[in-house]
Amino acid sequence: MCMRERTIITKSTIQTKQFAWLIAKKVARMKSDHARVLALTGNLGAGKTTFVQGFAAALGIKEKIQSPTFVLMKIYLLNAQKNFKHLVHIDAYRIEMPQELEHLGFHELAKDKDAIILIEWADLIKKLLPNDAIWITFGHGKKANERIIRINGVVSAFFTKLNSYITYYAGRDKKKRI
Repeated sequence: MCMRERTIITKSTIQTKQFAWLIAKKVARMKSDHARVLALTGNLGAGKTTFVQGFAAALGIKEKIQSPTFVLMKIYLLNAQKNFKHLVHIDAYRIEMPQELEHLGFHELAKDKDAIILIEWADLIKKLLPNDAIWITFGHGKKANERIIRINGVVSAFFTKLNSYITYYAGRDKKKRI
């Protein structure tokens, strides 16, 4: 398992969603004996929810994706996926203590091999997350829509191919909308 950090720069919201789409397709093919967890971190407005929107679209979710800031968690059914049956979107921004998620059944969800869990503000509940969580950190770039995205985890090994996809799509934002 490759755990090196990889960095990618997206130049628009569309490219951030395309990046998420590619990650989602890779993660959806992974088999696991427990939930596949993606831990998303970064400042307010850095691209976490945009990433979740692209990820969910790649898995066939048609609903409008918004951060579940006040409800903490939203579960979406994945009808078209072989390895996973539901996507769980958690926003930990308002969580004061990690144990608050335990009351929502987080430990059971984390054991569910049919779930993909995306957690915004995951650094606030780090001690609850499995060791093999895929960590994705979002930062603002030099330009308004530019994002610097760093990824650690099993999918980082697939970055050479991913970088070529993003390079291919650079400047082609209008051709493939997610």
